[in-house]
Amino acid sequence: MNNQTDFYTKTMASVYVKQGYFAKAVEIYSYLLKHDPESRELNDLLSEVEKKLNERQKKDREILKKLFRKWIYLQLSYNRLQKLKKFKQYL
Repeated sequence: MNNQTDFYTKTMASVYVKQGYFAKAVEIYSYLLKHDPESRELNDLLSEVEKKLNERQKKDREILKKLFRKWIYLQLSYNRLQKLKKFKQYL
C-alpha cells in the first residue's frame, strides 16, 4: 500500500458518501473490490454510490444547460443594447 491507499477503507468511503464526494467513494470501493472481488457487500455499495453519482451528474448537466441558456440570452440582450446605444448616438 502507498500513503494514499492506506486510508482506502469502507469507513472512509462511507464518510465520502455522506459528504457528497461520490466520485472519491467510487474510487475507494473500486480499489477495495480489486482486493476482494468476491465481496457482495462492496459490490452493492459500489453500485449504490455509482447510482448516486450518475443522478448527481444528471442534475448538474440540467443546471448547466439552464445556466448556459441564460448566459446566451444575457449575451444577446447585451449585444442588442450596445447596438441600440450606438444607434441612439446617430439620432
